[in-house]
Amino acid sequence: MLNFISFTCRFFGGVAALLLTSYSLAGDAPPQIKPPQAQLATAIFAGGCFWCSEADFEKLAGVVTAESGYIGGQLKNPTYEQVSQGFTGHAEAVRVTYNPKLVNYEKLLDYFWHHIDPTAKDQQFCDVGSQYRSAIFYQDEVQKKVAETSKAALERNGKFAKIYTEITAASQFYLAEEYHQDYYKKNPVRYKYYRRSCGRDARINEVWGSSP
Repeated sequence: MLNFISFTCRFFGGVAALLLTSYSLAGDAPPQIKPPQAQLATAIFAGGCFWCSEADFEKLAGVVTAESGYIGGQLKNPTYEQVSQGFTGHAEAVRVTYNPKLVNYEKLLDYFWHHIDPTAKDQQFCDVGSQYRSAIFYQDEVQKKVAETSKAALERNGKFAKIYTEITAASQFYLAEEYHQDYYKKNPVRYKYYRRSCGRDARINEVWGSSP
């Protein structure tokens, strides 16, 4: 048995060496073994229309993906039609998956603030109703503390008379229907028309001067 194992190891070791040699002779790099995926984290924000929030966050370095969904209400497995009526308690939101080695939660918060209008209550831009409220849904005590510190800093600087953005514990996050995911990529013309006609970027520039 030991002789068989020794022969097997020598045989396959020789095959591997032969493959590497052939790649070298051909001028190609040998196949690379992908490193294990970095540990990722998530953050949940509501900033009005989730099409726009998703598009904004996916432009930020370190963000892997942003998913549109519903959170903060009582109804289980809500649909877009139900949420859009404003009676479920849910808000349109995005779940951001990010690499903490490239971007931290503090940076995500700062980015979030600069892409919403925190002075609007139960509304963001042209979309009106509690389903379009702005909110930070923390998932643990660390996120809660960082979010509260971030909001308090904005309140202290006196830029805004009142900040209506909620900070609340995350409940079940329900993914929105597939046609909402990456809407800005699937329907770029309609998305750009909606965003422009809704006045989102114009209001953001008015509130913040310019986005980071």
